[in-house]
Amino acid sequence: MSAASLESVAAAMVAAGKGILAADESSGTIKKRFEKIGLESTEENRRAYRELLFTTPDMAKSISGVILYDETLRQKTRDGVPFADYLARLGVVPGIKVDAGAKALAGFPNETITEGLDGLRERLAEYYGLGARFAKWRAVIDIGPGFPTSYAIAANAHALARYAGLCQEQKIVPIVEPEVLMDGAHTLERCEEVTDAVLAKVFTELHEARVRMEGMILKPNMVIAGKKCPQRASPQDVAAATVRCLKRHVPGAVPGIAFLSGGQSPAEAALHLSLMNARGPLPWQLSFSYGRALQDAALSAWGGQSANLAAGQREFARWARMNSLARDGRYQAGMESQAA
Repeated sequence: MSAASLESVAAAMVAAGKGILAADESSGTIKKRFEKIGLESTEENRRAYRELLFTTPDMAKSISGVILYDETLRQKTRDGVPFADYLARLGVVPGIKVDAGAKALAGFPNETITEGLDGLRERLAEYYGLGARFAKWRAVIDIGPGFPTSYAIAANAHALARYAGLCQEQKIVPIVEPEVLMDGAHTLERCEEVTDAVLAKVFTELHEARVRMEGMILKPNMVIAGKKCPQRASPQDVAAATVRCLKRHVPGAVPGIAFLSGGQSPAEAALHLSLMNARGPLPWQLSFSYGRALQDAALSAWGGQSANLAAGQREFARWARMNSLARDGRYQAGMESQAA
């Protein structure tokens, strides 16, 4: 794939009015989600649930790409069509999660390093053959007393850059995901300080690794106070701080920024995205790459029962539409309750 082709795929991933569905939950994560609805996490149940999402009527009007898990990329619809082929026929770009997860960073309590670089070149070549045209690698940065350290930030930024370079070599668009977690008690101001440091280092490493900015997508956290912080920032403050931080560090050559929801409620994630897009012209597309924020209502409505498939699809479609509106700055709090 030429540089121009990488750029065209990246542009399609952040097409106006659309965003990315993160359906790349690991076997362990989806097991926990299924336990909440009393469903056993068998391969067939996992396949059936993903098919519910992918076959939702008009899904492609709001969804530009889907991040798959290794197992899911190899699965098929009930009619025998590989999921990657089914999505591509809809005009939805298939992607793949390629990291091996965040592991303890030796010598640095409370900090992690994402692993999975060994053998990545060969895995990417296989995934391309299976239909994947973009990939995702998630680095995790936590905030607490004395951390994150500059070493942990640098180690994760370097791994992200090496991953991104390998992706582009193998004709795959990298989603670069440096997530500053919102699990702690930190303020919005502290989150902005850490996100500043993380993005500065990530883009330094990407440039050093000769990663083409036009052929990648950034998937960052929003700048938001930790869940345990008593000082809650307003949605307007979250939007302002996030855009301010991104403008400092993200080159205009990057075609789009697809936010993670990071534990926000579906309504919070949609409202924050909408307020950012309502702030006026920006150098890049501001989009979404949500997992739970798009899926939670659908999973509950389905409940593992085939009779509830349509109900689950309606909920998924509802939140996909709400975030499509947020892409244009048109979502307002409560709109989902009036949506069919």
